[in-house]
Amino acid sequence: MEKDKNGWTWIPSLYFAEGLPYIIIMTTSVIMFNKMGLSNSNNALYTSWLYLPWVIKPLWSPLVDLIKTKKWWIIAMQLLIGAGFACIALFLPAANSIRYSLIFMWLIAFSSATHDIAADGFYMLALKEDKQAYFIGIRNTFYRIAMITGQGLLVVVAGYFEKVFSKTMPKEDAISQSWAIVFYVLAVLFGILFIYHNFILPKCETSTSNNDKKSSSLKELIVSFFLKPYVLISLLFILFYRFSESQLGKIASPFLLDPINKGGLGLETSTVGLIYGTIGVIALVVGGILGGIAISKKGLKFWIWAMALAMNIPNFVYIWLSQVQPHSIWAISTCVAIEQLGYGFGFSALAYFMMLFSRGKYQTSHYALCTGFMALGMMIPGMFSGYIQENLGYQSFFFWIALCTIPSFIVTYFASRIKNLK
Repeated sequence: MEKDKNGWTWIPSLYFAEGLPYIIIMTTSVIMFNKMGLSNSNNALYTSWLYLPWVIKPLWSPLVDLIKTKKWWIIAMQLLIGAGFACIALFLPAANSIRYSLIFMWLIAFSSATHDIAADGFYMLALKEDKQAYFIGIRNTFYRIAMITGQGLLVVVAGYFEKVFSKTMPKEDAISQSWAIVFYVLAVLFGILFIYHNFILPKCETSTSNNDKKSSSLKELIVSFFLKPYVLISLLFILFYRFSESQLGKIASPFLLDPINKGGLGLETSTVGLIYGTIGVIALVVGGILGGIAISKKGLKFWIWAMALAMNIPNFVYIWLSQVQPHSIWAISTCVAIEQLGYGFGFSALAYFMMLFSRGKYQTSHYALCTGFMALGMMIPGMFSGYIQENLGYQSFFFWIALCTIPSFIVTYFASRIKNLK
């Protein structure tokens, strides 16, 4: 048993590997499909469906406990994720590339959701409680670094090769070839992570878990979740708190990329990678840190309204962007940073609320169910956001986004009245 083996040798790489596929599937794919000519309605619909594995992952999480070890699941899923990225790279220059890309993205999405279950469970098994607390900030940092890599650096790389290839080949071929390079890089990276973790992850568990010692069935676990106090209010809060953001997130990148005559801002791919994937993510991280500090000082009940406002009001910057269509990169970057900073600060309320709701028996499993409902709250509104945008146009769509902040404030009102909210 190698419990408490130096966490610095495996925690940063493990949580980088956890974050990267998620951000590629959920956000970077939206940018790629936009550049490949997919309409906003289909883009939002298809990529929102890819949330489904994260919605339903609590349903198969017991299998990760019952079959093999969590280390086995981690390295097996990393191999599958790498293979999925390689297949996307191979098929991107071919006919029907969008269809094949989506098929392999489903494979990656299910593999990534399973990897999340195994990695989080392994973290608790491989470290003592004091070390778990010590490394919590480290794992979150490297998860955010994965976001910057996937949503920022790799998009910049795609934009660079797009320019290079467009000098010698048609635009459509240049786009597919540039993104193929990105996915080849991802495939190689996950091949390296697979080999590295195969040797470096500590051996801290046997081939079967202690699941047989648990006193209850999956059915009892789920029933106890729905019998919790304030369950209806809590689920509505989890589902609708990000109702506006769930739609904006699918349209923000296409809006930045689409040409001026279509109502967008006409930015280049690499510029979007810099603004939305780097500056925006850094602002998101800062907002999250500030939110965590705020809750630790005064508690969620004190901050919940301020965080709801921070989550929603900054979305109004897109109304100004769509009306003015500024050419200034600094102006656009500032607006995106404000929106993402508010999102990071406001999301702290939802994350901590789910922790409070999950406390008690089955805390880990109940939190996993909460994250499933949270993903559902992002998936369903996101599916229809592209259709709404195409029918309204960008200017009217962002006014619609402003109206969609109302459900968030309604559920915040009821959640703030929960007696034991701390």
